[in-house]
Amino acid sequence: MTEVMHTENDLQSARQELAAPKAPQLHVRRDDGRVFATLMGVWATHTVAVIDSSVRALEAELSCDAAEIDMTGVGYLDTAGAWVIHRLLEAFRARGIHASLVGVRESHQVLLDAVHTAMEEMDEAAPPVSRDSLAVRVLVAMGQSVYRFRDNVLMALHILGAAVRGSQMKLGHGSGLSVPAVVSQIEATGVRAIPIIVLMSTIIGAIIAQQGAFQLRYFGAEIFVVDLVGILVLREIGVLLTAIMIAGRSGSAITAEIGSMKMREEIDALTVIGLNPIGVLVFPRLVALVIALPLLTFISNMAALGGAMFVAQTYSGISPDAFIARVRDAIDLTTVFAGLIKAPFMAIIIGVIASVEGMKVGGSAESLGHRVTASVVKSIFVVIVVDGVFAMFFAAVDF
Repeated sequence: MTEVMHTENDLQSARQELAAPKAPQLHVRRDDGRVFATLMGVWATHTVAVIDSSVRALEAELSCDAAEIDMTGVGYLDTAGAWVIHRLLEAFRARGIHASLVGVRESHQVLLDAVHTAMEEMDEAAPPVSRDSLAVRVLVAMGQSVYRFRDNVLMALHILGAAVRGSQMKLGHGSGLSVPAVVSQIEATGVRAIPIIVLMSTIIGAIIAQQGAFQLRYFGAEIFVVDLVGILVLREIGVLLTAIMIAGRSGSAITAEIGSMKMREEIDALTVIGLNPIGVLVFPRLVALVIALPLLTFISNMAALGGAMFVAQTYSGISPDAFIARVRDAIDLTTVFAGLIKAPFMAIIIGVIASVEGMKVGGSAESLGHRVTASVVKSIFVVIVVDGVFAMFFAAVDF
């Protein structure tokens, strides 16, 4: 009976302390190289912020050999207060100063021990700091990059294969190719891109003609600027700049569209209802790009030659009839097809990379922005590399 009354008194005392909390206090006394800290009041979550700056100042105490922390006056203590006291003890001990607690209640000691154990477990679970040399870190980064490149290639091949094979083509059910979807994508990726392609190509063709005429004028060979523009635009510049523009314009849009659907779990919904997301989303876009990019390349070539023709007439006095006749003599069908052949391959590369990055989007807007940026950068890089490979191949076979 007496023990029960004693327990009830303790509970009532604790409730009173919580009901009327006193701000925590810290009194510090120094004597003969020793620091005596007296803690008083309520050390709880809602009060320790008041005393935190004073505790941190005491943690920085350097001119002492030992420290004694008296907790006799601490009324109420919770996890936050125990953590602050534990931090104070560890700060002293980390500098080799002997620190001890006195006047600790039994209930407070249990909480302090629990906090100490939890902090030790967190320290053990923390990953070790890397001590590797610079050479090792560079090799590790290179190895990780190779593995990421391999994963990207495998995912791209998977999407390409799934798009070709899994576009919902089943025996007895006709073609799974949705013509309206392809036409819609051609309109979005091709037709709407015509103005910017024409403007960019016209300006580029004019710049090449002006600079070429300016340099060739010193040798009296200004007429050869027509050969320069015709061969350079039809074989390299036209298709390359068009592919770069489509990678930045349409490739980013594909990544954003697929990534947004991935964030809203619409791709999972397509899988649940029995549809192949690759066949529904990726295949029409790939077909549209393969159709649109060669046509845009042809338009780009004509616009660039038109810009060059205008500059040749105004800057060098070469008439349009002479320009066209010179172009006819300087190029043949192989020159035209050398550029157009690259276009479908570049279209597939842009579409696959954009789809791969779209499928990698996580659940945040930051992830979407990162993947859109990665899609554009990777597409432009691979397109330029492929153009270089084609140039070397055509030179090797004398095409």
